[in-house]
Amino acid sequence: MEEILDPLKNPVTYAAPFFLLTILIELAALKWLDHDDNTTGYAMKDARASISMGVLSLIFLTAFKVVTFFAFVAVFAYLAPWELPTDTWWYWILVILGVDLGYYWHHRFSHRVNIAWAGHQAHHSSEYMNFGTALRQKWNPWFEFFFWLPLPLLGFAPWTLYVAFGFNLIYQFYVHTELIGKLPRPIEYVFNTPSHHRVHHGSDPEYLDKNYGGILIIWDRLFRSFTEEKQRPTYGLTKPVGTYNLLKLQYGDYVKIARNVRSTSRWRDKLGYVFGPPGWAPADAPADVEVTARG
Repeated sequence: MEEILDPLKNPVTYAAPFFLLTILIELAALKWLDHDDNTTGYAMKDARASISMGVLSLIFLTAFKVVTFFAFVAVFAYLAPWELPTDTWWYWILVILGVDLGYYWHHRFSHRVNIAWAGHQAHHSSEYMNFGTALRQKWNPWFEFFFWLPLPLLGFAPWTLYVAFGFNLIYQFYVHTELIGKLPRPIEYVFNTPSHHRVHHGSDPEYLDKNYGGILIIWDRLFRSFTEEKQRPTYGLTKPVGTYNLLKLQYGDYVKIARNVRSTSRWRDKLGYVFGPPGWAPADAPADVEVTARG
């Protein structure tokens, strides 16, 4: 547990200064270099909200590590039929692939199930696409546990899951930009790229619920959730949040779900508001029902 919580054992700790440096380079490029005037750039209030959400998310991510670590260790120690050797090169390739595949399915789940989307939508609430937006992290990572659980069962040491996920987060930081166009075709085919991730942040109908990959885009190609960037996306949610209040950004959709659940006496509708897709409402819902926006 001490090693899990030790910031010096977390690859994100070493990447943090480079995150800040990259943001400064992007700001300089937006100001002094020729670029497409359609780029969203930065807005001070939006960037401040994103960075604040990222800093505070470290607290919730640490709590997630503590809560899940004991469950993963128990599964690994008592249920796994074997223990894979962590001192081999192929182990780290497999664990990075396993975590990335788990991330894909968790990410897809977070866009398709309302209670999970209520936590994830905070990351999509910005109408800007820049490296600052990459730090706009959710404070509710709890569903990730279920998508990582098969890995210790297959013999992956629990501590390595957090290391692999750290590298996954580092990679994803660099796909949040408009200043990088499409990369060479082989890279675009295999890896998640800024072009692919711009699609994911689009609220345009043709871009909704697409390109869930973390490091690799091949999962989207394999499971038919891939869409190519054909025109510049409209970023943000289908219904703009219109606030920079961190609590509203993080928990506003949970409040909507709770209100909607209380507003109906039918259990079918209650379950629909919680486990249905974002934006779900019964056909006879009152006109004043406020459903979650998609993005």
